Amino acid sequence: MEKKNLKVQAHPWHGISPGEKAPHLLTVYIEMVSLDTVKYEVDKESGHLIVDRPHKYSSLMPALYGFLPQSYCAEKVAQNAAAKTGRANIMADLDPIDIVVLNEQPINHGGVLVSAVPIGGFRMFDGKEIDEKIICVLHKDPVYGDYKEITDIPSALLERLRHYFLTYKEMPEQKEKTVEIVGDYGADEARLVIEKSLEDYKDYIAKLA
Repeated sequence: MEKKNLKVQAHPWHGISPGEKAPHLLTVYIEMVSLDTVKYEVDKESGHLIVDRPHKYSSLMPALYGFLPQSYCAEKVAQNAAAKTGRANIMADLDPIDIVVLNEQPINHGGVLVSAVPIGGFRMFDGKEIDEKIICVLHKDPVYGDYKEITDIPSALLERLRHYFLTYKEMPEQKEKTVEIVGDYGADEARLVIEKSLEDYKDYIAKLA
């Protein structure tokens, strides 16, 4: 049998650039879309999308959701959150930084790359772990593309996003809530969080070498 050169798909976390213009313009890997009734996420080992868990309640993600390649929520992200909140003993969740992307036209499945512009974020904690949620708009989107700050987002949509993140980890048997959003922030802080996450990723890779 004739041998063929087989192209291997790049790992979504490690093999794809966050974008030459990051943190101003990002390449985002999308794991979930608003139609998904289960939570998908990338398996860190293989790079394939896997089913993490079904949604226990009717609340669905109202936007595209994924992560920034070659980012990592670790020491520098946690230190920044501590400085901004005054909280001590903050831990990092040791995952790529989470990204929400607002767009007009529906995208029907995950596992795709999009170009997005950060305009703000939610400073979210799960217990003592910082779990930043960066909010972006799809680059050149006809409806959301002109948004520059989180304050440009309609309040109803912002509240829908906030409600999703406050409830998506809840389980029926759970008695106490562990997730909280302590505040919103604008585009400048979002870019700073992204920069810290890119630095954390470089530190993470250096330790593996």
